[in-house]
Amino acid sequence: MEKRKAIYMDVNKVILLGRLVKDPVAKALSSGQEISRFTLATNYLYKDSKTKEKKENVDFHSIVAWGKIAQISNKYLTQGSKIYIEGRLNNRNWEDKNKQKHYRTEIVVSELNMLGGGKKKEETKQEELAQEEITVEEVPVNNN
Repeated sequence: MEKRKAIYMDVNKVILLGRLVKDPVAKALSSGQEISRFTLATNYLYKDSKTKEKKENVDFHSIVAWGKIAQISNKYLTQGSKIYIEGRLNNRNWEDKNKQKHYRTEIVVSELNMLGGGKKKEETKQEELAQEEITVEEVPVNNN
């Protein structure tokens, strides 16, 4: 009998629906590729185990978009914009000029769906959809 090797595929997928905390920060790399960085706030409700009260909590997610999605983000998204994104979790680390280690977890966007809200930079259709293949380069460190 011939043995078959099992093929396993790893999965790294993030889906978020939330609002931008502030306007995206646009950057152009030396290669000419455009990126967009922004923070997405998501909230959830839970019941406090001691008081039995319903409470709300907010999480803040660092988001990076590349290429066409970055162009759309930089052009149309503003503080308060409600968006749906799909992407992958990316963990980075680097050493600064003082030899101090830094770590950052961010979501790299592969799909963006604008749901409205926020101030409009330019006229756009509701629920405009952007999706593209991503080529990864080193993302410049933002010290905010």
